[in-house]
Amino acid sequence: MSDLYLKFVNTPVGKTAAQSLGLPSPVPLKRLNRLDQPFIEGDVLLGAGTGGKIISTLGGILGASAATLHHAAGIDSLNDSAKAGNKAKALDLTQSVEQTFSALIFDASGLKNPDELRAVYDFFHPTIKKLGGNARVLVIGQNPATCRKAPQAAAQQALEGFVRSVGKEIGKKGSTANLVWMAPGAEKQLESTVRFFLSARSAYVSGQVVRVGKSTAAPATNPVAPLTGKVALVTGASRGIGAAIAQTLARDGATVIGLDIPPAMAELQKVTDAINGKALACDITDKAAPKLIADFIQEHFGGVDLVIHNAGITRDKTLGNMPEHFWDMTIAVNLSAEESIDEELAHRELLRENGRIVCISSISGIAGNFGQTNYSTAKSGVIGYVEAMAKQLKNGITINAIAPGFIETQMTASMPVTIREAGRRMNSLSQGGQPVDVAEAIAWYCNPASNGVNGNVVRVCGQSLIGK
Repeated sequence: MSDLYLKFVNTPVGKTAAQSLGLPSPVPLKRLNRLDQPFIEGDVLLGAGTGGKIISTLGGILGASAATLHHAAGIDSLNDSAKAGNKAKALDLTQSVEQTFSALIFDASGLKNPDELRAVYDFFHPTIKKLGGNARVLVIGQNPATCRKAPQAAAQQALEGFVRSVGKEIGKKGSTANLVWMAPGAEKQLESTVRFFLSARSAYVSGQVVRVGKSTAAPATNPVAPLTGKVALVTGASRGIGAAIAQTLARDGATVIGLDIPPAMAELQKVTDAINGKALACDITDKAAPKLIADFIQEHFGGVDLVIHNAGITRDKTLGNMPEHFWDMTIAVNLSAEESIDEELAHRELLRENGRIVCISSISGIAGNFGQTNYSTAKSGVIGYVEAMAKQLKNGITINAIAPGFIETQMTASMPVTIREAGRRMNSLSQGGQPVDVAEAIAWYCNPASNGVNGNVVRVCGQSLIGK
């Protein structure tokens, strides 16, 4: 459904009205519009605090981009910024900054105590107002859980509060801020995540923290079609977010098995026919469903690389008025079925080495929601399942979750207008997301180069103003 308010406030009359009435003025987000689109362009500024461990790695990643690189200079706390490499020109931050930046990237991995957080201020204070529209802020730190000393852990944890606050300050420009916590020795696992957060693919992802761990070397892939040769199972694929996931994974080279309930078969067939995939009619709550799915995969492909648990339902009632079948059905579809399918695939060794499992949680599973005790319970359970399974999976298999916020779908289009408008504006970007925003985040998880990304829950919500 079209966001008429977003269109209106981006007309001359609408801008004037919004300013005079003090109303939000969301900026249209720039999303990926062609496969060979550079992941970042324009002027990009790199910086590092004392002892930054990955500034040279960042310089190498950005050096292969279409961006014009600069590194911070002129301030003692930022001296290590010069390690960004020869392609980055020194920019004295004690002088007037004239550039308009498409990205500000800071290596905070070397900060060892709270006093050294001054480097964060020194880098961003003179540059944050120079961000353009739809720009990116990316901070790389060390996972506090891996810090040996309390002052270091405090400094690294502090970055989360900083990034979440920055995201709320720059969201009015359509810009985003995110934080990557890297485990020691995981430099080689950073590239796919850095590229994602700097690109148009992450347009509706802001205020998020991602943990990247050490893993085996990522295999070489086609950057335009990194999922070539992969087989993907996408549940709930007949429309909305599920259809967008199927289309995006196919765009990136995967062969997609789209699954949905039998009554949705006509819609599902249209989706899979358009991407040369296969359609499978199945009610995932049926006890025979895991075997049926596994048999289908084995017969047609001999295995599967990507399992995307997108299927979900809502059956809303306040708890005192909720019939028991509303509770049982919601838990079964949104949580129990995922576990049963994964168990069957694992038992029959059909999930291939370096495979990916992605589950769909929800902002409701993080913050709760009135009249959705069943749905919030299930979606919160998904987070627990992902975090536990991440510690158990072997053979390079990873599992992660996406927690969508307000996404423009048929379901949200049917909401009462006041609730719909509130949902759209209750985030730092002051607008709803698109199904493709969820799909792009899933494609990043599924990228073979994202093998260090495991056990994460990323909200695709424009930095919702509710929840964590």
